[in-house]
Amino acid sequence: MLPLEDFFRNSSQSGYQISPDGRHFSFVAPYEDRMNLFIRAIGSTESQQITFETERSIAGYIWADNERLLFMKDTAGDENYRLYGVNIDGSDLRCYTDFPGVRASIIDDLEDVPDQIIIGMNQRNPEAFDPYRLNLKTGKLTLLAENPGNWQGWMTDHAGQLRAVTAIVDGVNTQILYRDNDGEEFRPVLTTNFKEEVSFLEFTPDNRHVYAATNLGRDKVSLVLMDPATCEELEQLFSHEKYDVEGISYSRKRGKLLAAFCSGHKDPVRHYFDSEEEALRKRIKAHFPDHKVGLADTDKAEQNLLLYVGNDRTRGAYYFYNVDEDQPRLLAELAPWIREEEMVEMHAVTYTTRDGWEIEAYLSLPHGLTLETAHHVPTIINPHGGPWARDKWGFSSETQFLCSRGYAVFQMNFRGSTGYGRKFLEASYKQWGQAMQDDITDGVEWLIRQGISDPKRIAIYGGSYGGYATLAGVTYTPHLYACAVDYVGVSNLLTFMQTIPPYWRPMLEMMYEQVGDPDKDREMLEAYSPALHADKIVAPLFIAQGANDPRVNKAESDQMVAALRERGVDVEYMVKDNEGHGFHNQENRFDFYRAMEAFLAKHL
Repeated sequence: MLPLEDFFRNSSQSGYQISPDGRHFSFVAPYEDRMNLFIRAIGSTESQQITFETERSIAGYIWADNERLLFMKDTAGDENYRLYGVNIDGSDLRCYTDFPGVRASIIDDLEDVPDQIIIGMNQRNPEAFDPYRLNLKTGKLTLLAENPGNWQGWMTDHAGQLRAVTAIVDGVNTQILYRDNDGEEFRPVLTTNFKEEVSFLEFTPDNRHVYAATNLGRDKVSLVLMDPATCEELEQLFSHEKYDVEGISYSRKRGKLLAAFCSGHKDPVRHYFDSEEEALRKRIKAHFPDHKVGLADTDKAEQNLLLYVGNDRTRGAYYFYNVDEDQPRLLAELAPWIREEEMVEMHAVTYTTRDGWEIEAYLSLPHGLTLETAHHVPTIINPHGGPWARDKWGFSSETQFLCSRGYAVFQMNFRGSTGYGRKFLEASYKQWGQAMQDDITDGVEWLIRQGISDPKRIAIYGGSYGGYATLAGVTYTPHLYACAVDYVGVSNLLTFMQTIPPYWRPMLEMMYEQVGDPDKDREMLEAYSPALHADKIVAPLFIAQGANDPRVNKAESDQMVAALRERGVDVEYMVKDNEGHGFHNQENRFDFYRAMEAFLAKHL
C-alpha cells in the first residue's frame, strides 16, 4: 500500500511551458515544499532554479517574452494575487503590483507588443477591476479604462486593443459593450438575462468578427460567427446535441480557427475545422493510444509542441514534440513514484433521478474489484464544488488514495453541473439542499440497489459546495450516511451571502436568483441551512477550514462546529492559519488527509 504522502506530494515537475522562440522549457518544481520556477534549455539535461519562494507556492505563470517570465502569488491563501516578474537567469525579480489587499490578473500577454502586457486590478475600488497597460521594463501602469463598478471581463483583439467588455446590469442582466478601437468609448450592444450566454472567444484574423459561444435561442451552448458591433449571429459553426461547446483552438501563426471541443462523459468531443490540424492530432494520438493527449503549449512558430499525456491511473507526463520529427520525447512524469498498474480505473456510469434526469457519474473501486464483482463495498460519496462546475474523467489523487484504503468513490454531475445545457443548469437554481441534494441521494440509492455499496458503510465528503452538500446530506438524510467530512463548506446560506469577497458584490442579485434572496427567500434559506438544523445530525463529522478563506468565511465552519458540540455530537475540527479556500501547502495537505484517513477508519 502506497504511503499517504505519495498521493499528495507536490509533483516532481509540472506546469511545463515553452518560450516563444522555442529555445527553453519552463516548469514548476518543489523547493522547500513550495512550487518554484525552473528553466531548462531545449536539448539540455541541466535545469536552473530562478525563484526561491518558501512561504507560498507560485500560483501560475506565463512567458512575457524570450527572456522574462511573469508569475502570480498570494499571501496565506487570501487570493489577493500579486504579479511578479523574473528573468530566465534569475535576475531582476520584482513585484509589479505590490499593493496590500489588491488582486491582480493578466488580461492579455500582448505577444506582439514588446515589454507590455494588460492586467486587471481592483486597486481603485475593491469591487471592480480596472484594466491597466503595464510596462515590464519600467513598471509603469497606465489606466486604460475606469470600471464603473459592474464591468466583469475584458477582451482584446489580435492587435492588443481592448475591444469588448461584459457587464452585470440591474444585478441579473448581462451586457456586452463594444468599441471599434482604443480611441472610442464602449457602447452597449446586447443585454440579456444572465441565464443566456454570449461569450466572445476570439476575434477573426481581420479583427472584424468574433467566434462566440452562445445559448441564445437554444439549450446547448454552440459556436457561432458573430458581428461584435451588433451581436448579430452570422453563422452557426458547431453545436452538439448533448453537450455545451466549452472552447476552441485557434492558430495565431496561421490566423485560423482549428477546432471546437466539448467535455464528454469520458473522452472529449472535438470538431475540426482544419484538416491539417486534424491530421496532426491523429498522428500524435497514434503514439499514445490508451491515453488522453492535450496540447499544453507551443512556441510562436507552432513547430515545437508540449504535450500533456495522462489517463485515470496516472498524474500524467509531459512530452516534447517537434511537428516535423513526429517523435515525442519524454520530459517529465508528474509523479514517477505512482505506478499506473497499481492505480484503479474510473468507471463512467449513469443513473436516473426521481424526476427523470440522466446523471453522468464516475465510480472508482478498490483494486481488484470490477463493476460485476463489487459487493457491499464501503463507499465515499464525493459531490464536486462550484456548484456550477463539473467532475471529469481522469486522475484524482483523492480518489486513488481512498480506493487504496479499501473504499469505493462515487462522483456525480448533479443538476447544475456545467456543460449539459441551459435547462440542466437552471434546474439547480434555488435548489441547494433540495433537488440538487436529491440527485446525490438518488445516486447513493442507485449504488445500494446495484449491490455495490454497503448501506451501513457510506460516508459523504466534499469541498466548498461539496462541503455544503456533505452537511446537507447528514442533516436532511441522516439515515443515509455513517459519517461525513466537510472541507471549507458553506453551512448557513444567510451568513454565506453576507461574507462573500467584495469583487463578487456586483453579482449578488444574480446569486440571489441562483441560491436565494435573504429577504424574499429567507424561510427557504433558513430551512436549508445545515447550521440551523444541527439537531437533525447524528453522524460523526470532521470539518476542515482555512482561516483566510475569502469565499467561504471561517465563520461558516465555526458556527457548525459550535452547534454540534453544544449537542454533544462527535465533531473533529481542523483549522489552518496559513490557508484559504482549500489547503495548498503540502504539509497541510498531509495533515488533512492523515486526519481524514483515521476518521474514516474509525467510523466507516
